[in-house]
Amino acid sequence: MAPPSRRDFLRVTGAAGAGLALAGTRPFAAHGAPTRPSDVQLVPADQATTLWYRTPATEARIIEQALPVGNGRLGALVGGDPADDFLYLTDGSFWTGTRNDTLQDDGQLPYGPNDFGSFGLLAKVRVALPGHTGDAIADYRRQLDLSNGVVSASYRHGDTRYRREVYASHPDDVVIVRLTGGPHTGTITLDGTHGETTAGGAGQLSFAGTLSNGLRYAAAVTAVSATGRVGVDGGRLTFAGCRELLVVVCGGTDYAPDAATNYRSPATDPLAVARVKVTAAAAVAGTTLLTTHVADYRRQYDRMTIDLGRSSTVQRSLDSWSRIAVRYTDPTTPDPELEAAYVQYGRYLTIVGSRDGLPMNLQGIWVHNNNPDWYADYHTDINVQMNYWLADPAGLGENAYPLARYCVSQLPAWTDVTTRLFNDSRNRFRNSSGKIAGWAIAFSTNIHGGSGWGWHPSGNAWLCNSLFRHYEYSQDRAYLDLIYPVLKGAAEFWQARLIPTTVTDPDGSRREVLVDDTSWSPEHGPDGKGNTYGQELAWDLFRQFRIASRVLDRDQALATDLAARQAKLYLPRVSPKSGWLEEWMTPDNLGETLHRHLSPLIGLYPGDRINLDDSPKEQIDGVRALLTARGMDSYGWACAWRSLCWARLKDAEKAYQLYLTVLRPSLNNGNGTASNWFDMYSQNNAYTIFQIDANLGGATAALEMLVYSRPGVIELLPALPKAWAAKGRVTGIGANGGFEVDLTWRSGTATVATIRSVGGTSTELRAGTFRTTITLKPGRSTTVRFS
Repeated sequence: MAPPSRRDFLRVTGAAGAGLALAGTRPFAAHGAPTRPSDVQLVPADQATTLWYRTPATEARIIEQALPVGNGRLGALVGGDPADDFLYLTDGSFWTGTRNDTLQDDGQLPYGPNDFGSFGLLAKVRVALPGHTGDAIADYRRQLDLSNGVVSASYRHGDTRYRREVYASHPDDVVIVRLTGGPHTGTITLDGTHGETTAGGAGQLSFAGTLSNGLRYAAAVTAVSATGRVGVDGGRLTFAGCRELLVVVCGGTDYAPDAATNYRSPATDPLAVARVKVTAAAAVAGTTLLTTHVADYRRQYDRMTIDLGRSSTVQRSLDSWSRIAVRYTDPTTPDPELEAAYVQYGRYLTIVGSRDGLPMNLQGIWVHNNNPDWYADYHTDINVQMNYWLADPAGLGENAYPLARYCVSQLPAWTDVTTRLFNDSRNRFRNSSGKIAGWAIAFSTNIHGGSGWGWHPSGNAWLCNSLFRHYEYSQDRAYLDLIYPVLKGAAEFWQARLIPTTVTDPDGSRREVLVDDTSWSPEHGPDGKGNTYGQELAWDLFRQFRIASRVLDRDQALATDLAARQAKLYLPRVSPKSGWLEEWMTPDNLGETLHRHLSPLIGLYPGDRINLDDSPKEQIDGVRALLTARGMDSYGWACAWRSLCWARLKDAEKAYQLYLTVLRPSLNNGNGTASNWFDMYSQNNAYTIFQIDANLGGATAALEMLVYSRPGVIELLPALPKAWAAKGRVTGIGANGGFEVDLTWRSGTATVATIRSVGGTSTELRAGTFRTTITLKPGRSTTVRFS
């Protein structure tokens, strides 16, 4: 439910637009004091959406149990143990590796922790209160307050109620731990993860280091209290008799998103910056720091609300892990507040994981060691794209900018490496025409301009698909101008890559078409030419570039040439053998029937070339047959993608079933949701790893069931499941074409809808059999009441 003062709150704290997002990546540098709001009320506890638990997290299972905080650059996993609390601190730029531009013998790029590199853990902070052990405390409660953006733990020790709150403040660029209730007596330690020596002095602990790739980094922590004593004792901070204790943590690197400086900022001294930031924040009252953070966080969080109905008193009484388990074991009883909270959890992860720094990687910005699977990289054949499907529909368009700015910053390096290396004779994916232009990447990318694993010719168009999504939702020319060089470089690559071939149509006639050169349909089957994956992405890329060229009045000759090539692209057929939409340019299925990827269905979702209005029945039947064959169970991100595709086909119950499959509990090293609601990816049931894509893709699927949009069309409740049909309301859902939607429904039917323009001018609104054309000026709205 929305806080009562949501609209007033947004007006007071200010609505961020493209101006903030376009300001660029914020470097790790000292900054002036942020604006301190004068009157910010937290969402009351009885109205807040929370995840809560009866016990602290176990450190051995930190990735499954600890609660995440972040400010887009800094992240932390928080344990909540009163006697020995831990924070595992990350910085989004803390990466090993290099540009990685030396080919292997097979013409592919290396993929290891030293050459390609890995995201890693910056530091560990511990706050210990001797005597506050489990057998000495009572009434313990740990929670993540999604409405206010704060992790907390409270308990009773003796006759005193203790509380601690943890959050990562974006305005102050630090992590705050605030202990109240007191008195508190204990210690604080700071440890690096690469053998650094922590030094104490001037009321702080700190360390600094340099990775083998030259990246400099540092972290610092301080503590202050108006009561009691705080001091430095060797390599630790000590405190005694403190009614309230404020602990401030910061860390960072000298990374800079600039290929010209080899992605370094030589003038940045990370240690000096970290010390300055913790000193500045520690001089501010704890309540003021909190309200500053909450105002900043809620400016984004309050833009969208979702109410899918009321849950029972029994359901509400369950802790968040038990509630996930019960929903799974009792599949016939909906828990609408739980299912809505999962959407808000995805929004929370987007807000705290993606601001004005680097984009979210496979694990967002949260790892618990320095050897995460797949190096917690940017996987470019679905995962990083899915990370950003949620932002615009969820009212968080500005949080999509980190991916755009990342691609812009990497573009010079990607272009250079492509020019020098892609057409190497050993690369089986090279352009057989011998032509090369623009840029390409591998299946994995790092933050240093490097790629790894194997060349991924379709990856550039896949990234552009995600980048262009924000323009379609916002109609923001300034943003389109930002990503234009990325679009143009990808388009030029495909202009050089496509090759002609002749096909025979069903009527026996022959014609020349253009097809993708040798590539792979991720991540199965043989290499081949004309794979549906590449064909769909090239078609959509050319469409995107033509729009950008027209809107920005640039490169009309290139746009004209691409239009001609787009018209000659081979597009997939339905196999006469299987009845499925073909994945390869053959009627034969050359891969795994139940494979996790839905690469041939990109034209259905996230694309919209294939849709129920314009596509032939035979093609829709082929899509449905392929989707059916892929099955209703897989990894979390794969289930989220399946759910989105079934929503596009208006099969509400299949979409909903797959949404619930994403929410199932991860048990016995299986796929599913962990107790902290991180999505866990099973590695052959031997262990599980966190991947954030399913958290974000699953939340997107829930919104897709409520509002479907493509250029020129907004459809309300296209795939509303029975479990949510009785009564509901959503506000602030973004819609393709430059609109936002508020919607209420009852008994499965839309009752009232308000459409606001954020840049769009005209669209068709649909609800069941209802159709009307809406024309608006930017900034204006209209309300439709359905009889």
